Amino acid sequence: MSKVSGFCDYFVIASGTSLRQVNSIALSIQEEMEKEGIKSLSRVLPNDESGWVVLDFISVVAHIFYKPMREFYSLERLWGDAKKIRLPRSALS
Repeated sequence: MSKVSGFCDYFVIASGTSLRQVNSIALSIQEEMEKEGIKSLSRVLPNDESGWVVLDFISVVAHIFYKPMREFYSLERLWGDAKKIRLPRSALS
């Protein structure tokens, strides 16, 4: 992202198949980062029903979508000039 935007180095884009799963993924990311001593500028709100949670870790911004919202907003297309890095599933556990 650093070559196409001035506000972060990386976007992490993930999706869940339900609003509950989206919130769980976001909360898990937030908790794991805090264990590492890294706090987000934004917080996961309990029972968020927006379908899109953003966690801002300054150089990394995590976007967690409800799957239909991810398809609608299509950040991958919007920021298509940015270099894409896919993580293997083994790196996600």
